[in-house]
Amino acid sequence: MTQEVGPADELTPGTVRGAGRYAVGNADGELFAVTRRCRHLLADLADGSIDEDGCLVCPWHQSKYNVETGQMVQGPQGIFAKIPGLGFAFKTLTKVLPLGRGTVVERDGTLYVD
Repeated sequence: MTQEVGPADELTPGTVRGAGRYAVGNADGELFAVTRRCRHLLADLADGSIDEDGCLVCPWHQSKYNVETGQMVQGPQGIFAKIPGLGFAFKTLTKVLPLGRGTVVERDGTLYVD
């Protein structure tokens, strides 16, 4: 099912927004769409940010996701980082079950995700 994201000129580098089941963003000019629930505690990744490496960062505990593969590249931080194996466990989970990915397309100045 195709979901409208919004005007293409509003999704500037570093921007993330929600569109249906996807968090859609612009990582230094590269558009991406991944399913929007963090694998840790289901935070809405559409409220996240994009770091200097182009990873999507969870707004709750700063888990980082590779937007090309959907895999977690850094586990939960803060108090959760002190729990032995927790970051490793979540990173391992996303190798088996990465975030889903969609395709972002532009039509007549409007972005859509399929």
